[in-house]
Amino acid sequence: MSVALRNAQRAVLVRRAPLRRAVCVLRAALGASRFDVGLVCAGNGLMRRLNGTYRQRPEPTDVLSFPFHQVAAGELPRPRCRDEYNLGDIFLGVEYIHQQCRASGEDFDSVLAVTAAHGLCHLLGYQHNTKPEWQQMYQKEVEILEELNRLTGASLRPLTAGLF
Repeated sequence: MSVALRNAQRAVLVRRAPLRRAVCVLRAALGASRFDVGLVCAGNGLMRRLNGTYRQRPEPTDVLSFPFHQVAAGELPRPRCRDEYNLGDIFLGVEYIHQQCRASGEDFDSVLAVTAAHGLCHLLGYQHNTKPEWQQMYQKEVEILEELNRLTGASLRPLTAGLF
């Protein structure tokens, strides 16, 4: 199925082809290749509005995920018809991520791929509100990023290493 990628901002140059390829690999590593996913590259203004509306935090952030299905962590959705083969939408705060990368010296494209992995895990029910939830999500991120690393020669790791 498809990865629909939309760049809804102009502040940061986004290399769309590598990002799309990374998301396809990550989706396959999750066993969800049959499902569509929407990916929106957003600026700080849109991320601030979405974060304020849906999380009551009116500030820009790196990623927001909007699942199409409600599933338990690690379960794939069970669609009843073709229109339900959809994981949902991930909004990547590319302007925010770019600012963080400039401050830390990290590679923007790498952090974008890792952030997309985090968003995909959220679409499949993974959370990090408690230490056990975080451990489960962190392990899944490690697993899927290892597959991306194997295919690309990168050495990507989850961003939430020190969350708990």
